[in-house]
Amino acid sequence: MFVAKGLQRSDRFFGLTLCQKMTHPTQLFSREFGAGSPVIILHGLLGFSDNWQTIAKGLAETHLVVTPDLRNHGRSPHVPTHTYPEMAEDLRVFMEEKWMFHAVVIGHSMGGKVAMQLALTHPDMVEKLVVVDMEPGQADDNHSDIIKALLGLDLSKITQRSEAETFLAERIPDFGTRQFLLKNITREDNGAFTWKMNLSVLWEHFGDILAPVNGDPFQKPALFIRGSRSNYVKDSDWEHIKLLFPNAELVTIEGAGHWVHADKPKELLEVLKEFLME
Repeated sequence: MFVAKGLQRSDRFFGLTLCQKMTHPTQLFSREFGAGSPVIILHGLLGFSDNWQTIAKGLAETHLVVTPDLRNHGRSPHVPTHTYPEMAEDLRVFMEEKWMFHAVVIGHSMGGKVAMQLALTHPDMVEKLVVVDMEPGQADDNHSDIIKALLGLDLSKITQRSEAETFLAERIPDFGTRQFLLKNITREDNGAFTWKMNLSVLWEHFGDILAPVNGDPFQKPALFIRGSRSNYVKDSDWEHIKLLFPNAELVTIEGAGHWVHADKPKELLEVLKEFLME
């Protein structure tokens, strides 16, 4: 349910009632900031809700901003499948359990496809759509080498995070990407390291992650944002985007790569605020 103006709630599991009634197998963990009309932000592959805190806090000046962990990521349930219709259904149930029957939905990369799938199948629940550096078609393979590198890291044999950093440095040369991925390593109560994400299932269903989304055209306002240094949204993709999202607009943020929110957070926040005010 919504928060009264001036109040703020922090980390919690949404959907858990006093009787612990479960209506869906993937009750999503999420974080919440601010108050007002709702905005939901969906992270990308191998990310989690923490990644978007800077943007969430910036939008929380005027909105209730909710950042879920998608299935098989972060602190949300690890389940054996990982398709966009399933993740859109997770989000639909999540919103209804929160009495949040419509919201602005922002999604980055894989989260952008989840947002698009929700808009295409449940347009009444999406007030406005924002997709950050992703298009609705079959995606190029930009992550299989990264996942293979992570699968090669045996967390049961490391005793310090620096050992994981050393192992990945030989396989993932980009420092920023490595630091992003290392945030997925957590330590259990017994001191052992483990992954926050369900890495084996994400690899098993990597084809589903690259798959396109489909549905009836979404007629409401949509904003596609891409980084000028990224190749995830090409000029040639625009025809397909407009076919599914006829009211879409495109903004390119100069100097940003695929992780637009990390590369140019100030510029991204300005674009988002302007779109939300329209």
